[in-house]
Formats: sequence, structure tokens, C-alpha cells
Amino acid sequence: MSYQIPEIDLKALFLGHKGENVDLFKEVLLKMVDEHVGWRQNYQTKDMPVITPFDKSKQSFQDTSNHMRSVFNELSCKLRSQSMPWHTAGRFWGHMNSETLMPAIIAYSAAMLWNGNNVAYESSPGTSQMEEEVGHQLCKMMSYKAGASWGHICADGSIANFEGLWYARNMKSLPLAIREIAPEYVQGKSEWELLNMSTEEILDIMDQLPEKLDEIKSRSARGGYHLPKLGKWLIPQTKHYSWLKAGDVLGVGLDAVEAVDVDSSYHMDIAKLEARIRELAAQHIPVLGVVGVVGSTEEGQIDHIHKIVALREKLRREGIYFYIHVDAAYGGYARSIFLDENDQFIDYDQIDEVYERNHVFTDMKLKEQWLTDDVYNAFKAMSQVESITIDPHKMGYIPYAAGAIVIRDIRMRDAISYFATYVFEKGADIPALLGAYIMEGSKAGATAAAVWTAHRVLPLNVTGYGKLMGASIEGAFRFYNFLKGKKFNVNGKTITAYPLAKPDFNMVDYVFNVEGNTDLEVTNKLNHDFFDYSSYVKGDLYGNKFFTSHTDFAIPDYGNSPLEYVQSLGFTKEEWERVEKVTILRACALSPYAHDPEVFDYYAAELEEAIQENLTHAMNE
Repeated sequence: MSYQIPEIDLKALFLGHKGENVDLFKEVLLKMVDEHVGWRQNYQTKDMPVITPFDKSKQSFQDTSNHMRSVFNELSCKLRSQSMPWHTAGRFWGHMNSETLMPAIIAYSAAMLWNGNNVAYESSPGTSQMEEEVGHQLCKMMSYKAGASWGHICADGSIANFEGLWYARNMKSLPLAIREIAPEYVQGKSEWELLNMSTEEILDIMDQLPEKLDEIKSRSARGGYHLPKLGKWLIPQTKHYSWLKAGDVLGVGLDAVEAVDVDSSYHMDIAKLEARIRELAAQHIPVLGVVGVVGSTEEGQIDHIHKIVALREKLRREGIYFYIHVDAAYGGYARSIFLDENDQFIDYDQIDEVYERNHVFTDMKLKEQWLTDDVYNAFKAMSQVESITIDPHKMGYIPYAAGAIVIRDIRMRDAISYFATYVFEKGADIPALLGAYIMEGSKAGATAAAVWTAHRVLPLNVTGYGKLMGASIEGAFRFYNFLKGKKFNVNGKTITAYPLAKPDFNMVDYVFNVEGNTDLEVTNKLNHDFFDYSSYVKGDLYGNKFFTSHTDFAIPDYGNSPLEYVQSLGFTKEEWERVEKVTILRACALSPYAHDPEVFDYYAAELEEAIQENLTHAMNE
């Protein structure tokens, strides 16, 4: 008889704003500890304990125990006095910190007792199998074909991005290596044609050359060959800094990593992307790959992945092909809100019905405000790209460190595989081979247990994670609407809040400006000073009533994409060109509680008071 998952109540899954679920937390955690100790006691029961009652009665034992207790008292003091109150239901609107799922915390804590190293199967058969299952689950969330795709957990999104470029680099160079080792398989193709072969074409050829795989790989980019020929890795201006690191570390070179302009809504400008690719093609410079961002780290926006995919298909007919990687470190889990109870991508005209049936939004008007055709189609098109970065420790609400990457075609693993005989045997089955196909070495089995448990409690569709994503999006739009046009009076001056752009997801950026002010430097100082009082810098970490984050949108990184917004604040183009940056306040709306209208209404009054207080401090600087 199969177990039926009940309707998920999000309030049962977190420790709680005031620790309301501490009894449940301790009950389950203590059970896991007791069962672990029972496992130790029942293994080879004839073996005697090595720590005896006599040992425990020694003064040195007692002193050491008390010493440990003292250190934990010190640790608790440091954590309580030097940590951000990200747990709050509605006061923390800052960085990517939030309540993490109680099941994931307990699973991580429990699995640490078993000390598994997931890169070595003999060290961690249980959690290695969990990681394999998690990889398949993440592939399914992306609508990748079961059995033909693959994924794994890694330390974070930066490592996953490294692996995305690693795959693209090696794949792009394989045709040139095949020309050297097995030229008959690419006979008649020019070098330009070889550098514009599709991923599928390359893999189909490699399938025919299993006995020459290692030799071909040795003449590819992994052997240091052909790197200058691979072309450009095109990323949006909203890119994560990890792409520059990846280009450096993987030998592609920083010159090959090139930013494409974003539009005034902070999406990659597809027209400019096409123009740049054509400009490069005219010089016979290939495009190694294009990165689309789903949940940019500063704005939370969703690049139009469907338009990038459509552009590739258009150019493919002209003999131009590029790898596509989606950096969905932040927004990847949001795809769960588009999958129905059977994990199928929901038809657009069925979304309202499915959401209402599964209680995904408390206010469908906020859903209407959020969901656009472009957001919907961008998430849908993710199934058509080669690789995707997804971070469980962001919108998966899993404790750090837990990134992940999935690949659409499992055969791509052979382009990057390595084998260490003391860890895994070539020819063995996954998960025993996990370490052969990843960038990292030793890795915590506890992470796999945490992600696996979270996925079991919260299915990766509208019945589980989709409800959590909906809560986050709804909370973001409540905050966005709260800020829009909000005015404060400080020292007789009117200060107005200006949200940056309507969120594609759950990030709300905004700026305060004094009415009548035309000096952008004054505004930047005001917002920076406001951040100081609404953060760890000058704020009281435990006494502050409101927390936020900040960043700068500057011409060297963003070009003139912020100009339209800066002008809406009352500044001229000349002023923007003089100052060359605007300081932005930034809120990741991750609270699993703020979507509730009663909860938000309570905190809205509190926030207004706290913002007034911190603006007053900032204006008096």
C-alpha cells in the first residue's frame, strides 16, 4: 500500500519565527540520534564499549566535558550576538538568507553522524544513492528525459557554473580532436563547420568511437589543445562573478568571457545578442556558448530563455551553433510552480485552475501581477538547453552548502570524466562513479541527505515546492506594492520609495530619493547610509526592526541599462553620465510567512515605522 502525501502546510515545515515548532524539531532530531546510537549498539553486540563508567568517573573526563560545555556557551554567545535575524516573519528583506526547511536541517544533522563521503561509494552507499536520486529529481523538474539526463549536488552555484563551462569547453573542442584521431567521421567538414557542430551531433559520433574515447579526449581542450579557437562565452551584464573565475580557471581566458547588454528591465537583450553573434561569425569567431540567467543575483529577473533557444534554432539553419547554459542558481526551483501534480508542465490556460486546486496563492491578483508570457515561456524552454545550475541552498531552502547542476544528455559526462582507481572502478555503475564526473573531491553525504529529505517531504511540483515558491513570490509582490510610491517625511523633506522593476520572481530592488533632489550622488549617499542603519554596519543586529541589502548598478557593469530608471527618479542623462552609478537597495523576499495577508499587514506597519527611523538616521549623517 503506497503512502499518500497529504496536502502540504508550509507552517509545519519550519522551526518558526518564534521557534513555534521546537517540540516537533526536537522530537524528530532526538529520534534520529537515538536510532543512530541504537545502530552502533547493535553492530557486533559482543564487542565491549571502549568508554566505560570508570572512564566517565575520572576527574579528567569531567573536566574535559565541562570544558566542552564552556566552549559551547561561548559559541552560543557569539552566534546570538553576531548573527542576522533572518528568521523573522517579516523584518528581514535583505540577502539570500531565510528560514531553512526543518526536515533538511534535521536530515543534515542526522546524516553527519554517519560521516559519509559521497565521492567514494564505499564510504557512503546510502547517501550516494540519495544523491543519484536527487539528480534524477532535479532533471525531472527541468523536464529532461528520464534515463537520458543526469545531475548531481555540488558545493554551490559557482562550482556548478564551472562545470557548465567545463562541459561546453570540452564538447566544443571534440570535433577538432576527432579530425586528428578519426578523421573519417568528420570528413569534408571545414574547421568552421567543426566548431559549429551541435552537441547531439558530436555525441552521436563519439558513440561510434568508444575505443578511441580517451585518445580523442587527450587531444581536446582537456589536453590544452584548441583553446584559442573555441570562441566567445557570452553572458548577460547581470551575470554572476563566477563566470569570470570560470573563464580564468578553465583556460578559456577572461577575454573570451563577454557581457551582452541587458535592456531596461534587466533581461539579456536578444537583438544585441544576435547582432554580436553575427558580428563574430563574420570574423569566423565561433560562440562557445550563451548563458541565460534565471533569477539574476542583483535583480532576480528571468532572462528570456525561450528567445535564446529560438535564436539558436534560427542561426543553426545558417550553420552557427552554440551551447546554452542556464544559470538558475537562484531561480531554478521556481520551475516547480509550473509542474502539475503529475510533474507535467502546465498549459498556460490551465494554470489558474491548478493553482486554485493546490492553494498555491492566497491572492490570485498577485499571481496575475507576477506571471507574464515571457516568464512562463522562459521556464518552459529550460528543458531545451544543455545544462542548468540549480542551488538547493537558495530557493530549495536547504542549509549551506548545496549547489547542483543537471545536464540534458547524460553522454556529455564522457567529455569530462576522470577515474581514480582507489576511489572508483572504471566501468562501474553510478553512483559508485560519481567522483569521476564532477569537479570536486570529497563531499558531504549529509548534504545529499538534506536535499533528498526535503524533496521527499515537498514534491518538486505544485503540491510541494510550488506552494513554497508561490508563497515567496506572493510575499515579494506584497512588499513591492507596499513600497511603490511610499512617502516618508524626514526633517520637513519628503522621501519617496521607487521600486526598480516589476519582479520576474521574488527579488525587490528599490531606491529612496528626496523630492526635488537632482544630485545623484546625494541619493546614492542617502541609500548607502540607509543600508548602514538597516544592516550589520551601524544597525543593532538584534534590536534593529528592519534589515535590507544593497548593491551598485554602475556603467562599467551595466552600461546604460539603468538610465531609464534613473531618469524616472528625476535625474538627467547628463547626471547619470557624471556619476556613473546608482546605489540600489535589494530585498530577497524569501520569508515563507509574509505571503499571508494578515502577517504582512502587521509587518507593513512595523516596516513603515522602522524605515522612517532609519531614514531619519541616514538624513542626519
